[in-house]
Amino acid sequence: MPSKRIFLCFTYLFLAILGAILPTLSNIEFIKYYGPGFDVISFISMANINPASASLSRDLFIGASAVTIWIVSESRRLRMKNLWIVLLSTFTIAFAFAAPFFLYLRELRLIELEKEGISVDLD
Repeated sequence: MPSKRIFLCFTYLFLAILGAILPTLSNIEFIKYYGPGFDVISFISMANINPASASLSRDLFIGASAVTIWIVSESRRLRMKNLWIVLLSTFTIAFAFAAPFFLYLRELRLIELEKEGISVDLD
């Protein structure tokens, strides 16, 4: 396994862990202040309460939509298994977790294909 791929795997895995922890901490804080449950309507409303937060929300929505389309396309191209885990985690954990987790799984798949002697066109 080339050292570049190992480094990428660990980098993506580290980012996925951060992507799970940091948004979760913020969600727990939201529940603490606005709970007792997670009010989705209130959360979305507050995420768009001023132009700066609306900009970030819209940026995330558009970017996450485009990356999700690529994730589905790329996983099919590489014949990756268990895509449903990545897609489900986008909504149950955070997109900040799902995207780097997919990249981690993608690197593992590319390593697997290299070991099998299968050349993958990355263009």
